[in-house]
Amino acid sequence: MPQHMATDEALFLSRREWLKAAGLAGIGIAAGTAGLSAMMGRASAAPITGFPATPNDSYVLDRALTAEQEATTYTNFYEFGSSKTIWRKAQKLETDPWMVSIDGMVEEELKIDAAELITKLGSQEERLYRHRCVEAWAMAVPWAGVPFSKLVALARPTSGAKYIRMETFYDPSVAPGQKQSWYPWPYVEGITIEEGMNELALLGTGMYGKGLEKQNGAPLRCVLPWKYGFKGIKSIVKFTFTDQQPVSFWEQLAKNEYGFWANVNPEVAHPRWSQATERMLGSDNRVPTLLYNGYEEQVAGLYAGMGGIGDRLFR
Repeated sequence: MPQHMATDEALFLSRREWLKAAGLAGIGIAAGTAGLSAMMGRASAAPITGFPATPNDSYVLDRALTAEQEATTYTNFYEFGSSKTIWRKAQKLETDPWMVSIDGMVEEELKIDAAELITKLGSQEERLYRHRCVEAWAMAVPWAGVPFSKLVALARPTSGAKYIRMETFYDPSVAPGQKQSWYPWPYVEGITIEEGMNELALLGTGMYGKGLEKQNGAPLRCVLPWKYGFKGIKSIVKFTFTDQQPVSFWEQLAKNEYGFWANVNPEVAHPRWSQATERMLGSDNRVPTLLYNGYEEQVAGLYAGMGGIGDRLFR
């Protein structure tokens, strides 16, 4: 798929301009992209501007993009419930302003609003990435964001720092799922600094030519296309640089099923199902799963000497 086809042409207008140009009749015929969220009452939540982002032609796909409606209404966000259709509940989340902390083993700790943080990090770009859930469904998404390596550079970690611990918001009055005490709230995820510095790692700010929807992790999320989706923490409020390997949310709940590394590996089954194939959203057909989700060339070097493609990549 050519890069210029990643974002529908309608998205290059703001929603207000698009509606003005299309008129009321346009709302009735719009089946996706710019008109979809307005039709469903789900205005973009992110306070970050600069959409659509400039396409980066280095990141293209060999498969069709997933329909926006599929990608934005079928999603995991346990803070709002365990079903896949929590997008309505997620609208209670207020994302402007959104304060973010950068702390731990850094030269100087920082508290900053998400929009100001992105301004500091530089221009956003659009990348076409595969996304693979550990539950064996997948999608192909035009993400927007800035390279995660720019966040690491801004943080200026000290020489002893080895990991980045990320934490999401905690507000049970807004997120009903956080009232369930058997979960170890708030949601925590972690990666190595080397993983964060990899060219594929993205600090996500948008999808489909506009800011992230609330249910997709507005205003900031982590996008790691070679890892299972649960590593892509949403609605981040804290980045902590540390010399201790973080214990993530799902790892606390079931370490034998959801490990720290969690790279996509079709040869290592989940304890309760195979990972050899995946179902693309919008289809009942299953396709073969690729090692590292198809990004072996870019990331295999991160795991040299760790037992090849054995179960260390999953558990």
